Amino acid sequence: MFTKNEGPLDRGIRAVVGALALIAGFTMLSGVWQIVAGVVGLVLLATAAIGICPLYSVLGINTCPVKPAERR
Repeated sequence: MFTKNEGPLDRGIRAVVGALALIAGFTMLSGVWQIVAGVVGLVLLATAAIGICPLYSVLGINTCPVKPAERR
């Protein structure tokens, strides 16, 4: 369905920023900002885990160094 479009550096940055957003949401923030940080953190961690960013697909961005195999 979707091909991977995130490279290892991109995935690592997403994982770190996502974890920091979750930590900030649970420890330093409250109210609406806590919810926003939690959602952003979960989305970043999920996209880092699967290697696919739907927004990248829409914008035509691909940071993955391995090109997908062509279908016959």
